[in-house]
Amino acid sequence: MMIPRSAIRKVQQALERQAAVALIGPRQVGKTTLAHQLAEGRSSIYLDLESKTDRDKLTDPALFLKDYENSLVILDEIHRLPELFQTLRGLIDQGRRKGNRTGRFLMLGSAAIDLLRQSGESLAGRIEYVDLTPLNVLEIENNNAAVNRLWLRGGFPDSYLAKKDQDSFGLRRSFIRTYLERDVPQFGPRIPADTLEMLWTMLAHNQGMLLNASRLAAGLSVSAPTVTSYISLLVDLLLVRRLPPFHANIGKRIVKSPKTYVRDSGILHALLGIQDMNELAGHPVVGTSWEGFVIENLLAAAPERAKASFYRTAAGAEMDLVLELGGRQGMWAIEIKRGLTAKPERGFYHALDDLKPNRAFVVYSGNERYPLAQSVEAINLRAIAEELAAL
Repeated sequence: MMIPRSAIRKVQQALERQAAVALIGPRQVGKTTLAHQLAEGRSSIYLDLESKTDRDKLTDPALFLKDYENSLVILDEIHRLPELFQTLRGLIDQGRRKGNRTGRFLMLGSAAIDLLRQSGESLAGRIEYVDLTPLNVLEIENNNAAVNRLWLRGGFPDSYLAKKDQDSFGLRRSFIRTYLERDVPQFGPRIPADTLEMLWTMLAHNQGMLLNASRLAAGLSVSAPTVTSYISLLVDLLLVRRLPPFHANIGKRIVKSPKTYVRDSGILHALLGIQDMNELAGHPVVGTSWEGFVIENLLAAAPERAKASFYRTAAGAEMDLVLELGGRQGMWAIEIKRGLTAKPERGFYHALDDLKPNRAFVVYSGNERYPLAQSVEAINLRAIAEELAAL
C-alpha cells in the first residue's frame, strides 16, 4: 500500500514528543500499514482489537503490558476497548517517573467519535492526534493524468493504485458495503443499512449543496432530527464533510445552513455508479464533484490551524472556500472552476468586496498561473496546495 513519507514522518515526530499518539483516519486509508512500517527495526508489539484473541490478552492490561515497557505498543481499532484508556494513563505516568516519556503507545482509530472523547478525558496532556487522510494531489505524480485518476478513483490507496477503473470501482463499492454492514453498527445506534445507504447516496446527488434536513427526511420517511443525527455519524466517521458558512458581522444577510460533501471523490462516484471519466464528464455532479475534490485536497495541505468555511449572501455574493489561516497569512478566498478558463462570476467579486481577504485565487484545471485582477490569481490545484503546505 502507498503510504506518503510525509505521513510517516509526522507520526514519528509525534511519537518523539508524546507518550501516546492516536492516528485517526477512515478504514482502508493505510493506518495499519503505516504502523507496521514504523515498527520495523524497533522493539514493538501489534494488537488488533477487532481480534478476540488480542482482546483476551488485555483482560488484565497492566499485567500484560508490563512486559512491553520499552517497546512501542500498537493498538489497532482502539475504539473496541475504550476502557483501556484509564489503564494507559497509569502506565504512561509510571513510565514518566522512570524516564520513559515518549513513544509508548500508537493507537489507530477509524473514527473521531469515542476515541477522541475517551482519550481526551483519560489522556489529557499525554496524547497527540495525527489525522491520516486519503492520498492528496501532493502525494501522487505531477501530471494531469494522475490528478484525473485521483479525482475519479479517490485517495484510498488500493482504489487509486488499482490496475483498471473497474477494479477500483469494485473496491470502493465493497468499502461502502463494509461500512454500512459492519462499521456503522459499532459506532452508532442501530441504523438500517439500506436507509443509511440511501441517505449517503442522496448526499452524493446533493454534493456541495446547502443542507436541507427536512427535504432529506421526507425522502427517507424519518424526522429531520433523525437525518441530522445520521449525517453527524457520517461526519464523525470521516466520510462526509459539513462545511460551515462564514460568519462575520459585515452587515449582510448571510446563508446560515452548512454545505455537505462526500469527502472522498472516489466514494462519491461509487455511490452514484460512475465508473470512468467518460461517465463522470457527462454526469450532472461533475462540477460539484470537482469542487469537493479541490476542497479536500486544499484542507489536507493546509496547516492544522486553518479554519474552513464558505461564504454566500442573499444578495448573490459567493465564495466556495474561505480559509482563515491566522497570523500574517490572514484570510484566503478561493473560488473553484472546472475547465481551462478561470473566469469567475460576478458574485465572486461581490464576495471579495465583503470579505476583503489577504489573498484571492481562482483554482481551475489549466496549468498556467496568471493574474485575473488586482490581488486575484488564476492557479491550478497542485500549485495552491504547495503554497498551503509550505505555510
